[in-house]
Amino acid sequence: MKKKLKDALHRYKVEAFKMTHHTTDEQDADVAREILDHTGEALQNAYHFHFDEKTSPHRVETFQMIKSVMLETILPPVLEKVMLRVTVLEHQNQELVKLLDELMEILSED
Repeated sequence: MKKKLKDALHRYKVEAFKMTHHTTDEQDADVAREILDHTGEALQNAYHFHFDEKTSPHRVETFQMIKSVMLETILPPVLEKVMLRVTVLEHQNQELVKLLDELMEILSED
């Protein structure tokens, strides 16, 4: 029983290590696609601001320019790193649930 528990814990540690130490490019195709989907969804949900009639057109244009630069150049790599971390944590959580299921099965056998 001790060997089975040790093996199950080792498998979890190996899977968790693989997930945390790979970049987006090194992840499995499904995980990389999931990260990029989360990033794209977050970028699509950018806030839209509505200005009243009193706001000068020059200010609105400047604001829109800053917003577009942020959404197209600065924000995507930052969001990708955040989504990588979120996705890795989600997958680690799934692996932990599998580990607990496996441990409960091993303990119920004996």
